[in-house]
Amino acid sequence: MIIHTDRLILRHFNLDDAQEYFPLVSDPRVLKYTGEAPFTSLDQVRQMLLARPINDYSQFGFGRMACIEKMSGRLIGFSGMKFLSDLQEVDIGYRFIKDCWGKGYATESASAIMRQAVPEHQLKKVIGLTFPDNAASIHVLTKLGLQFEKKIKIDDLENELNYYSISYNYA
Repeated sequence: MIIHTDRLILRHFNLDDAQEYFPLVSDPRVLKYTGEAPFTSLDQVRQMLLARPINDYSQFGFGRMACIEKMSGRLIGFSGMKFLSDLQEVDIGYRFIKDCWGKGYATESASAIMRQAVPEHQLKKVIGLTFPDNAASIHVLTKLGLQFEKKIKIDDLENELNYYSISYNYA
């Protein structure tokens, strides 16, 4: 599956993306609001790509997608849906390398993915989780139409997360 936006190409990840994906899981600034420890090797990245997005495509028919900047041709982040088994819900998420922050890529990519994935997979609800002090992510979620619902505690994280959601009706 490939989705084109004005500035991005959104496509499934593959193992050849490991090198360009590495900054998304090793830069502490990028990881600030993820609760994840930095990766230290490309082997870790390859294992994660197999276990997370590549597995999700086959298991659920959707997953986080590689965001390729059309002008430069470089992988600058990810965006997309992910089934969260611990919550039994579908989350919209995004992450971009530091020099791409503040350019609207998260909103552009996530809105394009939601326009395609929600009806294609007949999703009745999409959630978004963010740390309460992550103003940029909160801004994106609200631009996507999600509304704050509650605070939740996830086992792996020390802090509570803001839980946003949007519901859909199908006849």
